[in-house]
Formats: sequence, structure tokens, C-alpha cells
Amino acid sequence: MGGELALREGSEADGQLGTKPVGTTPNHYSLARKHTRKHSRARSLSGSLFMALLLTLPTPGQAREWKNITADSTPETPIPLVVTNNCPETIWPGIGTQNGIGPGTGGFALDTMSRREMWVSPNWQGRIWGRTNCSFNEEGTGPSNLNGVNGNGAACSTGDCFGRLNCQFTGQVPTTLAEFNLIGGMDGKQTFYDISLVDGYNIPLAIVYIPARNTSWIPPNLTNAACIASAGFLSEPAKYGHAYTNATFPIPYEAAQTNRGIANWCPWDLQRYPPTKPGDGIYPYPDDKIQRPIFDPCLSACASTHDPRDCCTGKYNGPDVCEPSYYSRQAKAVCPDAYSYAFDDQTSTFIIPAGGGWEVVFCPTGRSTNILNVFGDQLRTIASGGQITKEVVDVVTSKSFIESWPARGGGAGQVRPLGGVWGVVLVLAGTAMVAMVL
Repeated sequence: MGGELALREGSEADGQLGTKPVGTTPNHYSLARKHTRKHSRARSLSGSLFMALLLTLPTPGQAREWKNITADSTPETPIPLVVTNNCPETIWPGIGTQNGIGPGTGGFALDTMSRREMWVSPNWQGRIWGRTNCSFNEEGTGPSNLNGVNGNGAACSTGDCFGRLNCQFTGQVPTTLAEFNLIGGMDGKQTFYDISLVDGYNIPLAIVYIPARNTSWIPPNLTNAACIASAGFLSEPAKYGHAYTNATFPIPYEAAQTNRGIANWCPWDLQRYPPTKPGDGIYPYPDDKIQRPIFDPCLSACASTHDPRDCCTGKYNGPDVCEPSYYSRQAKAVCPDAYSYAFDDQTSTFIIPAGGGWEVVFCPTGRSTNILNVFGDQLRTIASGGQITKEVVDVVTSKSFIESWPARGGGAGQVRPLGGVWGVVLVLAGTAMVAMVL
């Protein structure tokens, strides 16, 4: 992917952008963190529960080589699934399949500035996330003896799959998730997808649509969502840009965050690896006076507290009784197009005609997108009619329309009442996407 961003070597936490290639890691930036017993211990499951979960999960399908990445989909034609690593270090993508034929693997190592091309069946439902700082044994069946805990505990600092390279279901929180249901809707002719921070955030992620020649054409600034909430990866503040699109179709951006400010978005008590206390054991107040690490994974409120209020469970299981937490509001401010809590549907779920392929990009260029707030009406038109109209094209090619969004009453994390076609579609989307949460 072009236009990679990197921190200038030796720069401060304001994340000045330099020309150093992403493939070479600045000295002060690292996804790696030394394993300790405290930080690498995975949440344990009893043996019987663990085996029960494994028995209920689908087996990944057989991998097939893709010589030409296209997305002409029929019921018998596989769908391209590409995973790209633009991060400055190796990551270990995890893939969980809930329905259909998966890509033939549940996880693998992916070097910096590389990609892996795979396929899934047209009825695939699943999720993809990035694992960081992993160390496996030679068989990939458990942590390496080099992880500092004698081969026990977790193999990865975030996103771990019970120490295994080949994930069988979802990873240990916090993780930034890309979620897909390729056969959504009552007739299976729609694709639902989203970026989810419901379980937390670890690294930046984007979802890029691969158009199919035999499906309705959709402008790229309506489909290609990104969540970039790590210092040093943001381009300069702007209301729109052209990452993963083109000059004809400007993509709406979250415009307020800076590399310096975004370092502190995660509530202090939800940091997975908070900074070490000063020598006297007393934190300065406020907490943001302590410089945080660039790699600063953030637990969601639900993942941290398991409180029904935060998780929208029990008597709080409904959009009228479950409100966004402070974490959810912070997450929505830095990633407007991402799910921030269970009932964050309308400004989080993308719905388009089925048939195209998908690329998941870790550490994408640009900024977090703001597509659903700015172009929500246009996406509703496509979701209800299945095709793009001239009126939609006129709007999505207009830079002035994007620039005027705040004046039309827009704001980060704005949620409009459900109604009409979108309300019906989102009921279906919610049912399908909730089923994907293992």
C-alpha cells in the first residue's frame, strides 16, 4: 500500500511524521513488551469448557492459491480475503470463522510491509484481529520457552489464542476487530461488516472493499473504513482525504485528533499496560501528565468490569436502557465509524450489496474515517435499492458536502434515531453480528 507513515526516529510523543520507511522500526517505537507473569497470563478456562467451545466451532476450510485477486462472486465462487501488515513490526493475524468455509488457517505470522492473499466462501461469517509480540514454540501449539514464563501462559501480549498460533475462536482482549457477515439480510444478498472496539483496542485497522465486476459498483469513499487511535500513525488533521480511495471520491475523516492528543484517549484505568509509577509511588494529577507508551492497548469498559451496565446485559439488554460508557464516548471520538458498545449500530454497521472481496489492513495510512455520519443517508439508499443513483454520486463526490457536515448538526459519535429502511436493516444486522460474538 502506498503512502506509508512512520514516526521520525528520535521524535517525541507528538508523533511527528518522517520519511523513515515503515519497514524499519524507530528505536523508541515497539509493539514488543517484555513478558512477565502478570502481563502474559491468559484468562484460563476449565478443560471441559475449553473442549466444549472447540467442538462447537467450524473447522477452517482448505486454503486455495489466488493468482489473480478479483471478486466475481457466484454461489460457487470463493471470495478474496487479503490481510496486509503496514505496521513497523511483525504481527500475527488471528482469524475466527463462525459460518461457511474459512481461509484454511486461524492465524499466521505476517512480516512488516507484507500481505497474504486467501479466500473464503460466499457465505462466510467471521472476524479478523491482530496479535502483537508473539512467541510460539516450533509447532505453534503453545508459547515459546523464551516468553519469560517457561512456556506457560499467553504467547502474545494482545489478541492471544490460548497460546496457539492457529486460533480456533476469538482472541484475548483487548483487540481491534474486523467483523464480516457476507450473507446478511433476509435474502442473503447483503454484506454486513464493521470495525469493533466493543472488546477494546490494540492496533490501527482498516477494511478495504475489493469490487466485483458482477455486482453493483460502489464508490470507495462509502466502503473503506478505518480506525486509527495510536499516536504516530495519523496524517495531519483534515476533514477529508484520499487514503484507500481516489481524488474523485474524497473520504470523510475524523478531523480533530492529533498525534499528541490521541495518545491519551484511553481512560487511565483501562490501559492494558499502564506506565510504571514514578519512584515515589504517587501519580501526578491529572493522569495525562504521565507520558504513555505509543503501543497502549485499551480495554473496553465491558471487558474490564463485566458490569451489566457496561456490557448491555441482563436488565440493561436494550438500546433504551444501555447507554454508552465514558470508554465508549472516547472510542467514538477517535474512531467515529467503529462499534464502541453493543447498541452502537447506526454509526457502526456498514451494509452493502453482497459479492465483493475484502482486505484488512493493519496500521493503515490516513486518519480514522467518518463515513457513516457524513454519508449515512447515501448508504441507506444503496442498502434499500441495491444500486447507486446519480443523486448519491453527486453527493459523495462533493468536498463541500463533507466540509459542511458540522454545520448540518454533525458531531463525533452522533447517533440518529433508527427508522425506515435502515431501522429494519439494522435489526437484521444486529442479529447477525451479535451471533458472531463468541
